[in-house]
Amino acid sequence: MYRFETPKDKRKFISSILQLIVIIALLLLVVRQLFTFVKYEPYDAKDTNIVSGEDHGFIAISYFGVDRESTTSRISVDKLDEQLQALSNLGYVTISQKDIEDYYKLGTPLPDKALFLMYEDGRHDTAVYSQKIMEKYNYKATMFTYADKFTEKDTYFLMPQDLLELEKTGFWEIGSNGYRLSYINVFDRYKRYIGELESTEYSAMAQYFGRDYDHYLMDYIRDANGIPMETHEQMKNRVLGEYALMKEEYQQGLSKVPSAYVLLHSNTGKFGENDKVSAVNEAAIADTFAMNFNREGYSLNVKDCSIYDLTRLEPQANWYTNHLLMRIRDDLPEKDKDNIVFVEGDAEERKHWELVKGAVECRKDDEQLVLTSLPQDTGLCRLVENLPDDVVFRASLKGNKLGSQSVFFRADGSLQSGVEVRLMNNVISLHRNGELLEEVDLYEFDGIPKISVEEDKRDSLSGEYAALSRYAVSHTEAVEYSKMAKEAAAIEVPSVEEGAEEYRPVMQINELGNRKLEVNLRAGKITVKIDDKPVWEEYDIGETKNGGLFLQSAWTEYGYSQRNIADDVYDAVFEEMEITDSQGTVIYTNRLKGVQKGLDFVTDLFNNLVNWFIRNV
Repeated sequence: MYRFETPKDKRKFISSILQLIVIIALLLLVVRQLFTFVKYEPYDAKDTNIVSGEDHGFIAISYFGVDRESTTSRISVDKLDEQLQALSNLGYVTISQKDIEDYYKLGTPLPDKALFLMYEDGRHDTAVYSQKIMEKYNYKATMFTYADKFTEKDTYFLMPQDLLELEKTGFWEIGSNGYRLSYINVFDRYKRYIGELESTEYSAMAQYFGRDYDHYLMDYIRDANGIPMETHEQMKNRVLGEYALMKEEYQQGLSKVPSAYVLLHSNTGKFGENDKVSAVNEAAIADTFAMNFNREGYSLNVKDCSIYDLTRLEPQANWYTNHLLMRIRDDLPEKDKDNIVFVEGDAEERKHWELVKGAVECRKDDEQLVLTSLPQDTGLCRLVENLPDDVVFRASLKGNKLGSQSVFFRADGSLQSGVEVRLMNNVISLHRNGELLEEVDLYEFDGIPKISVEEDKRDSLSGEYAALSRYAVSHTEAVEYSKMAKEAAAIEVPSVEEGAEEYRPVMQINELGNRKLEVNLRAGKITVKIDDKPVWEEYDIGETKNGGLFLQSAWTEYGYSQRNIADDVYDAVFEEMEITDSQGTVIYTNRLKGVQKGLDFVTDLFNNLVNWFIRNV
């Protein structure tokens, strides 16, 4: 038997064992991710519990991509799992491209709860991270790709051999996003003409843009005055040339052209921003593909849709499961709306809250209560426990900045009496009996250094030139753009202090919020803190009637985004919430404690280790 000569030898042995365990766990995780051990089983078309013969159409859900943790556009593995589990629990089964063809061309019935699942952009990590979830729920999806990635050999994207291997598993079909992602007629937010940009250039400069641009196939290429720079014949040759290049790449790589297509980015009811361009696209699509998803923002496709004018819903990376279900429910006909049952989360936590409107999920492991509004409306829930007159409320409010999250104290069911503290569109306000008392703009409250519109305009121009320098096609061009960037940055313009107009960034629909809120209500006076800094101290609100504590989420009409036309549902997120009396006695909390907190810490530590391993090894 091996004997330890010193305590140091024993520590080294234990350390080696622990390292070996971690390495084995990581290797098992990698093997599990990379290999498929189960077979996809199509739904049974003869099972009348699945296919009754009644027509309900089908829903199409399309994800931009999947990653271990959420990014700006890619959904996390955990959230994807939660959303597909919810759809599976509701009885949704996935359908294939051929099912859609047969539905429109032959009148073949679809499952009563039919889901066409899509992943766009053809990223390698999307396939890796979503594969096991697909296997878990026996779901099939279509992976849409850009054909030009095959030539570029970009390792972030799936190559033809990867796609063919995916197809062999049975869980995947192949679709097309077109030849490439490229932009024309681009202007920055100051209406300065940029022109044409490849996707990498656009991404590098996107912070300087608004929504004034077109995708490559959507319009004529135009000059700064909006006048076409190409004739009809030149436009036609350019557009048809893209389809020809796409066909060539797919034939070389896959020996076939996919049946399903996503035209980016029409969403106009036509096939382009211009009628003549639309006509060219329409003919090319019909000649090349069996179906086309021409629109986004709505999930439901029905029999009287055109197979070349289908629509899909694109869940954003920050959506919670009930947000997705609420959007789907809103799209369904009245007869099918009741089939959508919202997730409630932890049953014991949920008992503390009476739902009045919308949907509420208690996410115990995340220490969150998520309150989802109805479309173009509100969500509302009431704490079951009675509160004393004096109360302290603490929570981190993590709903997106654009939207409304409120806490009502001593309120009645109509919310016409009591005190409301509201965080809406980055403004905190105080209300009594439905009337506004005070409000503070948190952009000003945070003390962010102010810059003038002229300074931002100058800095944007410099940044645009710097980006063009990085992606220049020649050294000479790169040097010239770099020189222009430095010259632009050196331009002297008036500041706010000198009387110039202040520049205020426009909040985006997916801009995350994170505000620590503390409210102390005592003897007719209220103290409100944001991020531990007082907003109002001992503010006299007068006498109020007895009532309950309500949480509210609300859509605030900031629904437009280029990628998702009208997101009119809002998730209010109350994290690490704690409600006490003035003596500190806890009335309600969703914070983890003791062993649960420790286990959560260990889980986070392991996940961080895996993330580090993936990023650095």
